[in-house]
Amino acid sequence: MQKIHVIHENDAWVEPLRAAFQEQGLPYAEWFLDRGVLDFSATPPEGVFYNRMSASSHTRDHRYAAEYTSCVLPWLELHGRRVVNDHRALRLEINKIAQYAELNRFGVRTPRTLAAVGREEIVKAARKMEGAFITKHNRAGKGLGVRLFHEVAALESYVKSPLFEDSVDGVTLVQQFILAPEPFITRTEFIGGEFLYAVRVDTTLGFELCPADVCEIGDAMCPVGEAPSAAAPRFEVIEGFRHPILEKYQRVLAANGIEIAGVEFITDARGELYTYDINTNTNYNSAAEARANKFGMRAIAAFLGRELRALDGRLGAAAD
Repeated sequence: MQKIHVIHENDAWVEPLRAAFQEQGLPYAEWFLDRGVLDFSATPPEGVFYNRMSASSHTRDHRYAAEYTSCVLPWLELHGRRVVNDHRALRLEINKIAQYAELNRFGVRTPRTLAAVGREEIVKAARKMEGAFITKHNRAGKGLGVRLFHEVAALESYVKSPLFEDSVDGVTLVQQFILAPEPFITRTEFIGGEFLYAVRVDTTLGFELCPADVCEIGDAMCPVGEAPSAAAPRFEVIEGFRHPILEKYQRVLAANGIEIAGVEFITDARGELYTYDINTNTNYNSAAEARANKFGMRAIAAFLGRELRALDGRLGAAAD
């Protein structure tokens, strides 16, 4: 029997998807790829493979999960398996500079960004910035390494201190700080390459913006120079969201083998829109979805179910 195979490394993030599969009566299996042995000469099972590998896997002691997945996906594709979020999607998931290159290629504005390797080079990069800037990890997820600086001296003290946290790939981004008139960003969700909804995310607690329920936090995860609000960041689905940027996002995703993703942007006081993240391991906030009566994991399950039935139909026709 063919199944939907979910490639991941975080049980907690898959729980809502399991519930959606069971609710819709869909057969599925999980490939927990934190470690293992890939027999490249073997033939993979039939089915639909959904890649949910995360850039932040190393923070859960799964240091080489993404690298292992980068071996498994080409193997699946070699054998003609249906892969949702293929090897091209994984490349962007673990490399923000690669994301920005693809966004720029399709005319999507990103914040001015310098990529630096080495502590001294991070400081040198910061000296080229005008005004406030942030640092972040090139391979990140969950807002890893995001800090706000108003002057280079403060950054220099930080990188020379024991508090300095290097990116797992050794690349730190020094990026233009976009000051929004209100403390929020917008995250647009796509499933099957189609726009699902947009969610407004309050950033007063910082940039720990994972919307999954297990990511809810009670204090600031990263210092961004703002006074935190009394509650954790709030997520609100925006009713009837429409914007020309959505069409550009769809083109970027389609060109990079990405069918399920969240894309985040921020708007400055002049109304200029800056896109800064593509998350191919997207999660959803249950409270916000319940208020809007829109459910991302159910939509993912339905999409994967359609793909599985289409695959069954093609195999059945071939057997006739």
